[in-house]
Amino acid sequence: MKLIKVIIPAYNEEGSIAHVIKDIPTLVDEVIVVNNNSTDNTVTVATKAGATVLTEPQKGYGYACLKGMDYIAKQTTKPDIIVFLDGDYSDYPEELTKVIAPILEQNIDLVIGTRVKELRAKNSMTPQQVFGNWLATTLMKLFFNANFTDLGPFRAIKYDKLLALNMEDKTYGWTVEMQLKAIKKNYTYIEVPVRYKNRIGVSKVSGTVKGSIMAGVKILGWIFKYSFK
Repeated sequence: MKLIKVIIPAYNEEGSIAHVIKDIPTLVDEVIVVNNNSTDNTVTVATKAGATVLTEPQKGYGYACLKGMDYIAKQTTKPDIIVFLDGDYSDYPEELTKVIAPILEQNIDLVIGTRVKELRAKNSMTPQQVFGNWLATTLMKLFFNANFTDLGPFRAIKYDKLLALNMEDKTYGWTVEMQLKAIKKNYTYIEVPVRYKNRIGVSKVSGTVKGSIMAGVKILGWIFKYSFK
């Protein structure tokens, strides 16, 4: 039986986080919610729902993910698989079994839960998100011959492979950094179509002009950085 842990970055997700935790399959050993400087009751709600709750005061998606990884690194027994999942309930946590299946059954290193159009709820992704994903994955195809179609946050990766990536991005570039480094290291990867619905609450990235621009700049920055390496 593989040991599986889930890392969920969370910033002001008191209305959604309990739903996310509740729907995660019981085969998961530990659900780690990283409170990323929330000003609401995210910590109380997540704790009550049964998650291990950490606090990362530095705001940023990457900061939160790295906090979760640091916590796991200090544990005596290391997991086999790490799953990253958002705390806004836009994904379907019960599809975790589908996302990890290629690792368990085909020995794949990295699996991306892909938010394909036919499985997305109307308006669940903003036009800038759709365009940004298309642009980023098109450039990744052009520069690296990669077969990614999405930078979806719902993903699973072997723990030892994750460590070998030496992840460093602190903010918006976390997902694309992981995919680019996986390509560079010749990891096996696959995309699994997942359902996607309208999130609870307002997006902290795509819901604002500043967030969208900053995310776009960071993602493109990682792609161009690696294209000239």
